[in-house]
Amino acid sequence: MVLCTKTNHYWPSKAMAMVLLCFVLAACGSRPTTGALEVNLEPAPGAKTHDILIATTRERDETPGTFFNGERRDKGMDFAQASNSVPPSHKPGQIEWPDSAPGNPKTDFVTRQAGYIDGDDAFKAKLNARLAQLPKGKRTVFLFIHGYNTLFAEGLYRFTQFVHDSDYEGVPVLFTWASRGQLQDYVYDLNSAAIARDSLERTIHALVNSNAEEVVVLAHSMGNWLMMETAARIPLKERKHLDGKIKRVILAAPDIDIYVFKAQLRRLGKPPNPYLIVVSKDDRALRLSRAIAGGKERVGAYSDDEELAELGAIVVDLTELDSLDGANHSKFAQLAGYAPELEALFKQKSITQHNDAGALAQTGADLGSFIGCTVQTAVTLPIKIVTAPFGGLSQ
Repeated sequence: MVLCTKTNHYWPSKAMAMVLLCFVLAACGSRPTTGALEVNLEPAPGAKTHDILIATTRERDETPGTFFNGERRDKGMDFAQASNSVPPSHKPGQIEWPDSAPGNPKTDFVTRQAGYIDGDDAFKAKLNARLAQLPKGKRTVFLFIHGYNTLFAEGLYRFTQFVHDSDYEGVPVLFTWASRGQLQDYVYDLNSAAIARDSLERTIHALVNSNAEEVVVLAHSMGNWLMMETAARIPLKERKHLDGKIKRVILAAPDIDIYVFKAQLRRLGKPPNPYLIVVSKDDRALRLSRAIAGGKERVGAYSDDEELAELGAIVVDLTELDSLDGANHSKFAQLAGYAPELEALFKQKSITQHNDAGALAQTGADLGSFIGCTVQTAVTLPIKIVTAPFGGLSQ
């Protein structure tokens, strides 16, 4: 490949990618290294513990306090569980990382207990045992699929933060695929996500076929590509069975080419409930992804909320929300505090069924005023909600 001539169309995007790479690197602070999950049993009044089940395609790491690294497991899946505590001084949307392991449970996220689970059957047994401890009507499972450039500890603690801030009371399950957690390994991560499709499908079937009454799915960044590709390859008859329990699907900052996304939706057809897509037009990580991927817009930073809504989605636009990370790529984590309102959005069928197709309509003063009414657009500073009649997919 010629790298630098006047007719070379690769150079501008590569140069832009390198500029953005340096910018994002500068925006990122220190990250958890091996041993970050060293167990800490020190008492901490006011700290709250969350028990996470884990399904993964990562390779085990024998380094104490690490459990899994960024390399791919030879075949199949592995399983684990971890109990993590959130400090009483926790601020919503943030992860209070310790300066060094094992941290201080009074001020930091720490791991209280962690270990491997021996195979599919043991994983399913633990899942059903956890569900049996919940009252009927509350037996839900929350599946999280992380994105690109995510270390195992980062995915685990981010999910713990979201579970904590949303006051979720069901069974949280983390699906973690073999991301190396390195910005320069975008292609490696994308291939790891592709390899993980079979394992994610098995995990989804296991959750749906458990004693859960309902399954909620949240994917972030490249995890959305993995989820959508997995869903698209499941036969229609099986998808209808899965849809019986999967009531809510949240796509946060999707790192998917907009044209690929439209093709995926056409193949999948209209879901029984609209997807909730979380976007932010100032997402710097997705600008980098766009530069690497030929300049095509990514769904999570797409410029046209209304078009996404017309595809059959509820769009939550966080562009005006001040981010807690320098790349503006993890704003979704701040949405956990809006869990009751988002729940109401999913349940409010009228916002996608009662209005005629056409232009988006009036605005509400806040998110609360949007819930329970039939308007098609609501602005709540700094969060914008956009929906459209859910009558089918644009061709």
